[in-house]
Amino acid sequence: MRQFTIGKNDAGQRLDRFTAKTVPLLPSSLIQKYIRLKRIKLNNKGAKQDTKLMPGDTVQMYINDEFFEKPTEENAYLKITDPKLDIVYEDDNILLINKPVGVLSHSDGEWSHNTLIARIQAYLYIKREWRPGEENAFAPALCNRIDRNTQGIVIAAKNAEALRVMNEKIKARQVEKYYLAAVVGDMKPKQGRLEGYLFKDAVKNQVFISSKSIPGAKTAITEYKTLRTKNGLSLLECRLITGRTHQIRAQLAHAGYPLLGDGKYGRGKTNREYGETAQALCSWRLIFNFTSDAGPLQYLSGREYRLSRVDFVEKYFDFN
Repeated sequence: MRQFTIGKNDAGQRLDRFTAKTVPLLPSSLIQKYIRLKRIKLNNKGAKQDTKLMPGDTVQMYINDEFFEKPTEENAYLKITDPKLDIVYEDDNILLINKPVGVLSHSDGEWSHNTLIARIQAYLYIKREWRPGEENAFAPALCNRIDRNTQGIVIAAKNAEALRVMNEKIKARQVEKYYLAAVVGDMKPKQGRLEGYLFKDAVKNQVFISSKSIPGAKTAITEYKTLRTKNGLSLLECRLITGRTHQIRAQLAHAGYPLLGDGKYGRGKTNREYGETAQALCSWRLIFNFTSDAGPLQYLSGREYRLSRVDFVEKYFDFN
């Protein structure tokens, strides 16, 4: 139990709002529940959530210690009571999650519990598959990431060995990743391979494509084929050979066929005409093509997973 004495600067606040500031990791739904169950008391008595605090009042909180910790990316999962995950596949070792547009894979420097990794950790914590108090170093982690405004499949590891093996397989290019992309124009040639050198400007958080090698640039290779052309757009399936930051977006724009809705590499006028504000890009298919031993994950070799529905595909191409 922790007790707090109300001073003049805290007086006048509602009990629930004082609790939210004092225990920032405690979800609002639990605040209401704990006040109702008298795990949060005012002057050693039950109180309503909207009770105004007075100088000299004491607030007693019967709350687990971890909720009083300073908010960080590592404990953000505590703030989540309803993870809202679209699970494509799950077993004892991995999770495949369909990340929605607008959700970060990890925090971008400022604390937030609205990240995919926080949702995944909350999901496993609530299921009691992951008990952070009993773990010395491991926490469920992502094996790959995709941009905030890109939808698609993200791989998460539930244990340290699965994380190690999956990271090795991704690095060895034994996990094939396919994206669906809606680009502006009639893509020509219909099928091909985009090769170039990608340079990242960290200050602008933007990449640039060059046909010649330049200092600091990395090779970028994407294979593509056109699945359909309609409504002034082409639907492409892209296979990443390399996995660089913004690779597909930058390479297609460099080729003259920017992604619909892409605010960084696309065409603002065209995006406004279509009313799109997020890039039409989705990591929609994964194939585990293990060509070397995968130990505890060997059972995944040869398996393919894909999304059954992609919004921009249904909207513009009527393609299944």
